[in-house]
Amino acid sequence: MRRREFILALGGAAAWPLLARGQQLERMRRVGVLMPFAADNPQYQVRTEAFVRGLLQLGWISGRNVRIDYRASTGNADDIRRYAIELVALAPDVILATGVSTVGPLQQATKTVPLVFAVVPDPVGAGIVDSLAQPGGNVTGFSTYEYGVSGKWLELLKEIAPQVRRVAVLRNAAISAGIGQFAAIQSVASGLGVELTPMNVRDPSEIDRAIASFARVPHGGLIVTGSALVATHRDRLIALAASNKLPAVYYERLFVAAGGLISYGPNILDQYRLAAGYVDRILKGEKPGDLPVQAPTKYDTVINLKTAKALGLDIPATLLARADEVIE
Repeated sequence: MRRREFILALGGAAAWPLLARGQQLERMRRVGVLMPFAADNPQYQVRTEAFVRGLLQLGWISGRNVRIDYRASTGNADDIRRYAIELVALAPDVILATGVSTVGPLQQATKTVPLVFAVVPDPVGAGIVDSLAQPGGNVTGFSTYEYGVSGKWLELLKEIAPQVRRVAVLRNAAISAGIGQFAAIQSVASGLGVELTPMNVRDPSEIDRAIASFARVPHGGLIVTGSALVATHRDRLIALAASNKLPAVYYERLFVAAGGLISYGPNILDQYRLAAGYVDRILKGEKPGDLPVQAPTKYDTVINLKTAKALGLDIPATLLARADEVIE
């Protein structure tokens, strides 16, 4: 080799460690996201946006140092199981899961890939983690509420619509949250003089018939509890409550922003911003089993005055004063 060529080659070799170090710093990490909503669902869009923004604030830029693989389902259990297997097969560094309906299939698909969940009520009762302080295994995340909070929904419904004597509780009885939420509501019903009717969510046409049948008898109200199926049919449920003149309370603000009457619950989007923080810590080497499951510390009451007026309801001044947000 000529001397000039040797020096050039040596110079290139000397640069290799620096180049390798730069590549290591910008090594592409892989994050999976599994949600039980269609990609065009507004809840899918705002939640993924909150998560990506949270990652961006922590220095994770999609396409530069992190690749995000999304899977969106309409809530169909078979689709969720298939997408869970697909995501695990991609060998991601961590997966973000929404709700019990996605965490369960992911836990069945992997015992090693770290999982961070959001919007899971009572993760211990659902068997997702061993304890909140020491979740153990490959799973941690953020719970939405304890079941006891569900009793507050009935109290608010009676406060905003005192004439209500009969209340249908829309739930997904196939998940532990559906059973637990109904039990908590049932525990306060007799003291409030309310007769409860469980209304199981299976398909849209069944929901239409059940609500229409329930509304034929006067003095009815509706409680919409949290589940992926309910979230998927949000607009339909709001329209059904309005057309059947049923005062309804919801578990999430987005329902009220879209025309629902009143909601009580934590800020759901905060869960995704916080989840980004846990994903960041896992990507930097921490183990999910060492990160405690966090519960909300604040619950918001949101009221839609336009909807109340359409239902002929006069909102008590005390309730308006306590509301965290009033939509006009």
